Amino acid sequence: MPGRQELPSTLERSSKEAQETWVKAHDSAVESYGEGERAHRVAYGALKHTHEKVGDHWERKEGGRKGPSDPRSARPRQQGGRSGEGVDEQATKEHLYDLARRLDIDGRSRMSKSELLEAVRKANRSKTRQSRSG
Repeated sequence: MPGRQELPSTLERSSKEAQETWVKAHDSAVESYGEGERAHRVAYGALKHTHEKVGDHWERKEGGRKGPSDPRSARPRQQGGRSGEGVDEQATKEHLYDLARRLDIDGRSRMSKSELLEAVRKANRSKTRQSRSG
């Protein structure tokens, strides 16, 4: 099935650029591996190289930076690894603080970088759940 018809809800709320990145990678993966979970993982992997998840949608990475955003995106599929859930783990602490401010995360000024990463992941999950149910 073409990626445009498979577009996840978080990408429906994202820029055309994010949508096109996901669709192009998805459709290419379907040609190589067939439809299914693997095609979706490949598409998200490609998306995470240029975009990061902010709340319930995807935005271009800070300063247009490109590259893997988490350990899973940086490795071949067989090696596994932990997912950053779309949060750019290579971002600066200042950038993560700005995201935490935009997501209205309490206590952000006292958080370390790793705490900010986890708080942004949690807020993203919450915003996505709210968007899908409402």
